[in-house]
Amino acid sequence: MTFQPEYPSVRRPVYARRGMVATSQPLAAQAGLSVLQQGGNAVDAAIATAAALTVVEPTSNGIGGDLFALVWAGGELHGLNASGAAPAALSLDALRERHAGEMPRHGWMPVTVPGAVRGWADLHARFGRLDFAQVLAPAVAYARDGYPLSPVLAANWARATGIYRRLNLPEMAEWFRTFAPDGFTPAPGALWRSEGHARTLEQIAATHGEAFYSGELAGQIDAHARAGGGLLTGADLAGHASEWVTPIHTDLHGHRVYEIPPNGQGIAALIALNVLRGVPLPERRDDPRGLHLQIEAMKRGFHDAHAFVADPRHTPVDVAHLLSGANADAHRAHLGEAAHDPRTRAPSTGGTVYLATADEEGQMVSLIQSNYMGFGSGVVVPGTGIALHNRGLNFHTDPAHPNALAPGKRPYHTIIPGFLGRADGTPVGPFGVMGGFMQPQGHLQVVLNTVLYGMNPQQALDAPRWQWLDGTRVEVEHGLGGTLARELSRMGHSVSVQIDPGAFGRGQMIRRDPVTGVLEGGTETRTDGHIAVW
Repeated sequence: MTFQPEYPSVRRPVYARRGMVATSQPLAAQAGLSVLQQGGNAVDAAIATAAALTVVEPTSNGIGGDLFALVWAGGELHGLNASGAAPAALSLDALRERHAGEMPRHGWMPVTVPGAVRGWADLHARFGRLDFAQVLAPAVAYARDGYPLSPVLAANWARATGIYRRLNLPEMAEWFRTFAPDGFTPAPGALWRSEGHARTLEQIAATHGEAFYSGELAGQIDAHARAGGGLLTGADLAGHASEWVTPIHTDLHGHRVYEIPPNGQGIAALIALNVLRGVPLPERRDDPRGLHLQIEAMKRGFHDAHAFVADPRHTPVDVAHLLSGANADAHRAHLGEAAHDPRTRAPSTGGTVYLATADEEGQMVSLIQSNYMGFGSGVVVPGTGIALHNRGLNFHTDPAHPNALAPGKRPYHTIIPGFLGRADGTPVGPFGVMGGFMQPQGHLQVVLNTVLYGMNPQQALDAPRWQWLDGTRVEVEHGLGGTLARELSRMGHSVSVQIDPGAFGRGQMIRRDPVTGVLEGGTETRTDGHIAVW
């Protein structure tokens, strides 16, 4: 089931001066705004929004997921990698013994150490202004008091419920008790609450996250894993740490596009933009040749990402070479008048939440967190509301591959926050497009819409999108039109029209005027997107 509006609507960009929060769920945006109005800064607002999203959009993220963030503060951009690694007992040998070498989508096997809670705590320790409990209070209230489901949220919840009922795995028993209790049917306006989720957030708030990694919550996670045959242990949780990283970037049309370095896939978007930098693109956005070149360049970005992106703590990733002019030149040689098959691993789907915040002092945050595929693994820790992600699914099972599964290693990661600046290093603002392997493709399209085609944030997000699937297969949104689809087909693309807008990612964007400080924001029409302003 998907939510499809009966009539199209038009959204305008939103303007404000004192603060802005843009995300995929209205109540979460309001949580961030309330923290700004209490004297918090953009980082406080981002943490409040992120914590609230685990309650009001659990179909795409949770307390048991991962997080990445880019923070503009103090005149520079800071990067945080809050993704977790494989448990010490999770190895290729263990995978062969239990699942014949094939990583399952659900259950305990794909569960890696969750990093989101540590990410909230680390962001707050470095940049936060308000008390941590004050920042998490809106999320606690939503969980304890309940809230009404929004339309796209309800549709995704109902879809997940149907899938989990068909799977009927014993590991999912607590998921049903938590997210599909007797008497609850996910529908727009239906009320849902979780006292366990509220208590968990309170423990996280009171201990600045330590309860999750070395306290009571860690013990509950460890005990549930032991009882269910999981490999995640208290020692794995206690050993986890976030990593502050230097953002990577490329320059294009007087702008600078920033991403988090590997193990994230943001580099795929930068490689594609580098390839396009040496190609004269048509002046009109919806020119079929221009779309053809974008698709072909994106294939080259994925070619490198799928071959080389891994945890650099285990396998060196030559970022300088991948972003070099020589590498772009080599990829450009593959671009022709006809579609080509990059012969690389086919992308898959995923579920994620993204948020952007800004305050009147100039601090801005681009933050993304995820349980990967919808609710994640389907494993929920009893009485806590902690839904554990299935991020281990993105490991490679070939032991010779840089991204091969290994204990203590972080997997290739799909979630990527973006940030746009000017070529002189001054900031423009945060942006992101969530949704599995659609994310770098969404980044490329939104960036080009902004810096090349001059669109405002709302236009840049609303513009119809394409998505490369594998080989020469491409999906396009209905709004691109039959003429463009036919022209792409003539160029060798196997084109299909996807009627579900959610397949093309869901984004947010904020831009700050460098002179007036006025904030301009756009939010996603493909979901329950909302901008809260002050």
